[in-house]
Amino acid sequence: MVLGDQLDYDRFLPEDFDSATDLFWMAEASEESTHVFSNKHRIVYFLSSMRHFRNHLRSMNLPIRYHELNNPETCVSLSDVLRKDILDLDPLQVWLIKPGDFRVETALRTVCKETGTLLKIRPDLHFLYSEKQFEDHAANRKSLRLEFFYREMRKRHDVLMEKNAPKGGSWNYDKENRESFSRDGPPRTAPNFNTPPDKVTREVISLVEKRFSDHPGNLSLFNWPVTPKGAQSQLEKFLTDGLPLFGRFQDAMWVNQKTLFHSLLGAPLNLKLLDPMKVIRQVEKAYEEGKVPLAAAEGFIRQVLGWREYVRGIYNLHMPNYEAFNFLEANHSLPKFFWTGETDMACMKNCLSQVLDSGYGHHIQRLMVIGLYSLLSGVKPKEINNWFLASYVDAVDWVTTPNVLGMSQFADGGLMASKPYSATGAYINRMSNYCKGCKYNPKESVGPRACPFTTLYWNFLERHRERLSGNHRMSMQLRNLDRLDEKKLSEIKKTSDSLLHQSN
Repeated sequence: MVLGDQLDYDRFLPEDFDSATDLFWMAEASEESTHVFSNKHRIVYFLSSMRHFRNHLRSMNLPIRYHELNNPETCVSLSDVLRKDILDLDPLQVWLIKPGDFRVETALRTVCKETGTLLKIRPDLHFLYSEKQFEDHAANRKSLRLEFFYREMRKRHDVLMEKNAPKGGSWNYDKENRESFSRDGPPRTAPNFNTPPDKVTREVISLVEKRFSDHPGNLSLFNWPVTPKGAQSQLEKFLTDGLPLFGRFQDAMWVNQKTLFHSLLGAPLNLKLLDPMKVIRQVEKAYEEGKVPLAAAEGFIRQVLGWREYVRGIYNLHMPNYEAFNFLEANHSLPKFFWTGETDMACMKNCLSQVLDSGYGHHIQRLMVIGLYSLLSGVKPKEINNWFLASYVDAVDWVTTPNVLGMSQFADGGLMASKPYSATGAYINRMSNYCKGCKYNPKESVGPRACPFTTLYWNFLERHRERLSGNHRMSMQLRNLDRLDEKKLSEIKKTSDSLLHQSN
């Protein structure tokens, strides 16, 4: 059995596979697009990539049973289709690579148990750190932090190392990777990652337009690579046109500049169309050949070798309990404008409209605009997590859930990140030009021009003052809160209550 995010062209064939007795099994199931209200781009990306993988297996004359999502009456859920085929084929056992979604794994385990079929789950060799290795890493630590894990990974895989020391003398060049643009905007044109849809993708686009017509997404914009060849071509273009400036400006945002100098490689990596270590070595080589600065190479490698492996470790260590965490007791419903982009907040309108149309937004748009607003306004963690899972092309549960619940919403109380990523509208103003022309002023917290981010920030700190008082990384923010008098805090609370009422 091969799932939609397990399209590893390098490792798909087990050593003990026998074409005389074994077959590959894949299915497109509508439930995977509707259990969260998935963006059309996400649906097309998965289905087209799966069909290309199927065609690859067929080109090698390997036996495969593949169910297409054409008949509305069939392929409702993976469980339903698998159950029917088990009853039809009566297999001795089902082989499955460890799923990246606990919901899917649970459902498939249930089917095999109900049908009396042996299920053999194999480790996912695509990743660079096994579940057992992460468990050992976490076993004797009071808290888990990316920085220590990342250093261990650098040493283990000898990446950007000189003997036992990091190249350049530092493990982390994050301080060099936080520049904003001048008033003139990006210093040059961003790379154009245009992968025109081929025949298979066009057929899938037509299917999705008919089958999921009410889902968000403008498929005339679809240009994602759906094969390893296409993904490698995008990687090479990024190394030349994006990576040299990626480091400096990876946190910057600009109106109508969707991708800037980001790679857009999260999606092909998460579907296993690219090998993470091969990507890392190519980035490392670009630095060694003097084509990119060390800070740019290190910043990108940290995301792939460090963060990506770290969040998967957190997910496997704490699921299924993790998705129910709500440390801050957030209880507001997700605002309706998250599905329309219709809001007077220029930053939110820009970021929401972009992802609704294209299924993409880079990490600062996710964390420090959309995620920040959700954190400050107290949106229920499960609701905002489901929105993220539905909205982004690269969304897979193992990576999205820890990033949203842990990093963005601090719902795990600090298991993953050391503090809530809270900020006023001043941060967005510093890192973008969204605030220019906006009806709100990021410096104001009360009154008709008060920026909702600034108002909600102070209300967030006041609301969670006691809960966060023991967090030393929040001490400066809480001291600033103490400087506000009771009258100002009362006005801020009234304004916050009004904002939250209007959003619902």
